[in-house]
Amino acid sequence: MSITVEDVKAALSQIVDPNTTKDYVSGKAVKNLKVDGGDISLDIELGYPAKSQFDSIRASVIAALRVLPGAGNVSVNVHSKVISHTVQRGLKLMPNVKNIIAVASGKGGVGKSTTAVNLALALAAEGASVGLLDADIYGPSQPMMLGVSGRPETKDGKTMEPLENYGVQVSSIGFLIDPDEPMVWRGPMVTQALQQLLEQTNWRDLDYLIVDMPPGTGDIQLTLSQKVPVTGAVIVTTPQDIALLDARKGLKMFEKVGIPILGIVENMSTHICSNCGHAEEIFGAGGGAKMCKDFNVEFLGALPLTLAIREQADSGKPTVVAEPDGQVAAIYKDIARKIAVQVSEKAKDMTSKFPSIVIKND
Repeated sequence: MSITVEDVKAALSQIVDPNTTKDYVSGKAVKNLKVDGGDISLDIELGYPAKSQFDSIRASVIAALRVLPGAGNVSVNVHSKVISHTVQRGLKLMPNVKNIIAVASGKGGVGKSTTAVNLALALAAEGASVGLLDADIYGPSQPMMLGVSGRPETKDGKTMEPLENYGVQVSSIGFLIDPDEPMVWRGPMVTQALQQLLEQTNWRDLDYLIVDMPPGTGDIQLTLSQKVPVTGAVIVTTPQDIALLDARKGLKMFEKVGIPILGIVENMSTHICSNCGHAEEIFGAGGGAKMCKDFNVEFLGALPLTLAIREQADSGKPTVVAEPDGQVAAIYKDIARKIAVQVSEKAKDMTSKFPSIVIKND
């Protein structure tokens, strides 16, 4: 009895993607399916980067198809294809940048920049092309965290090349000013600087541009929401009530301007003693999860308060590259995958499909 395409699809519809929790058929991940007698070949195309899981996904698909009666050789190729998704109404995508993700917090001191850099590095480790824009004009910290220094090159006198480390392209006002020089700028100058950093950096074919936002809900946040095509925002908070109060304001601001919330990251959720390993919830417990329930958004994950995370970021070698196989790096990678999956499930950007209509008066 020969195997049919329908037999294969029926088997594939029983295998659930561990990240999207959808089966591969309904999730439209099955491509180039061919059946020749008992031989089966197909591609599994993921809409998010997951290089570390390709082998396990491939193995699970092969195992499910090999048990089909009459199955012969089974060939499965797993790959990722990240596409552009919708942004705020009235804004066009940036050239060479598929998706912009804002990492924000209602208040300072919650570890937003450390979270942003580790998420960028985690997405890059999973095979994505990633950029990091340091939008914290008053307190740029990404050059130090990524261990990058120097001035950006310009080839045409108008635009600049991003600097790069650990496979992540980065642009920051910190590359253009003296490290000890305070930014005594009014709001309009700051927002103009943000737009110039964003638009005059020659980003090279990015799947994701992570924007490390300044804390609060001021001029820069408003400019970003009105003039920058953002796919979604991630809110970073700590468990205590005062941080959650400000995080709620940040979340409501993004909702008001039509930027979807991809989820909430709870930082410093438990303190782990470096001597004995004892874990203690010194900032309270469950605040991030409760906020997610209140606003019906995804809880992306909780990160511990450990000395190593701070030391690694300060040394210019953040956790995901300092200890790529460690427990904390695994949490960052899991959060990054969840964010990428959330993005992949947003509506596709269709603006490039439609021709622009120009009316001329002859």
